[in-house]
Amino acid sequence: MNIKRAFFNTQATKNIDFRISQLKILKQAIVKYEDKINDALYKDLRKSKFEAYATEIGITIDEINFHIKNLRNWAKPKKKKTPFLIHFYSKSYIYNEPFGHVLIIAPWNYPFQLIISPLIGAMSAGNVITLKPSELSVNTANVIEEMISEFFSYEYISVIQGDKQVSQELLNQKWDYIFFTGSTKIGKIIYQSAAQNLTPVTLELGGKSPVIVDKDANLDKAAKRIIWGKLLNAGQTCIAPDYLFVHKQIKNEFLNKLKFYITSFYGENAEKSEFYTRIINKNNFLRLQEQIKDADIYYGGKLNIENLYFEPTIINNVKPDDKIMQEEIFGPLLPVLEFTELSYVIDFINKRSKPLALYYFSKNKKSQKMVLNKTSSGGSAINEVIMHIANNNLPFGGVGDSGIGKYHGKLSFANFSNAKSVLKKSNLLDSNIRFAPFTDAKYKLMKKIIK
Repeated sequence: MNIKRAFFNTQATKNIDFRISQLKILKQAIVKYEDKINDALYKDLRKSKFEAYATEIGITIDEINFHIKNLRNWAKPKKKKTPFLIHFYSKSYIYNEPFGHVLIIAPWNYPFQLIISPLIGAMSAGNVITLKPSELSVNTANVIEEMISEFFSYEYISVIQGDKQVSQELLNQKWDYIFFTGSTKIGKIIYQSAAQNLTPVTLELGGKSPVIVDKDANLDKAAKRIIWGKLLNAGQTCIAPDYLFVHKQIKNEFLNKLKFYITSFYGENAEKSEFYTRIINKNNFLRLQEQIKDADIYYGGKLNIENLYFEPTIINNVKPDDKIMQEEIFGPLLPVLEFTELSYVIDFINKRSKPLALYYFSKNKKSQKMVLNKTSSGGSAINEVIMHIANNNLPFGGVGDSGIGKYHGKLSFANFSNAKSVLKKSNLLDSNIRFAPFTDAKYKLMKKIIK
């Protein structure tokens, strides 16, 4: 800890050329370690090479390129308007400065992307960083530690591995910023620990993200995109569609289309598909198995705990108070509820915790506007799922129980920077109105100026 603070105090990381050069080194490291990262992700989650590159490796390289291209502009002091009558002969600026020593705690579901993406922002902003990967995705954690230790000095970026006890020991330390991705339950513990030292935090959490399919939607495209998004990483995605509201008039037709695209993507037996991911461990497998007990299974439900295979499963005739509707699923289960009035769905969503994402499929622009304006979520997409995360120009993060703070692109730089206000005043002239003694004339003049 002291080594890192000493290095930060040398001011080296505040140099823009240094930051850009280190981002280029990170990109070089990822390219060199691509095969090892792929192998680790396969061992931890049985991710295919395509899925690993698209959702873990490629997305981080794209983020690095975006920061390298824009960092000089982001880091420049930004001149702001200065009210002349109050601040005549003054200039106002915002200086973005690094917080200092940052702790990044990552989850297991996207164990490479969700540690490297915030790392990029922290480096871009000029911080020194400690990384804590998840112990559940141990193969990826080992590769990350090997890669970081080969390419970066310990006093700049380091990796600490371990279980919950190690995480708790880290949280007992004094940090300048903490960035956490994981469950809402653990996020609350992080927040409480950070509060002891008034440490600022970003909490990227989760929740039950709804997807709504209205009667006028393009059913074929909706089914195709929803199944892709739901089964990406076997549903172990924080912004995966958690449950489906489908209009009663098109429900049966739509369920058939969902089934069609499951078999289209993964075959009649997804266990034999080289593209279908596995559940991270037996504890999570058993948790998911418990959720389908006594369920009305429309499709799927076949399990192989030894292989951690959980078949894509659609659950029909779900009721709002069913067990599966009480917590985030984080697996390849899609509960289906029906509706006839869009206002009912909006009311249903608004009575629950604000979701990390909300998806609506409809051709009707008035209905689209109604959903966007009358609900609150961390992010949203119309006639699409998940892909809003792939735009560097859009902020990513939650609201309420689904998280605190936003990042990606410029927002990552801003997230890990303290926006410092700076006023530069000329020595040419002073107005005596603000200096004692305060006469009635000064009081009247002050009211006139402010009015």
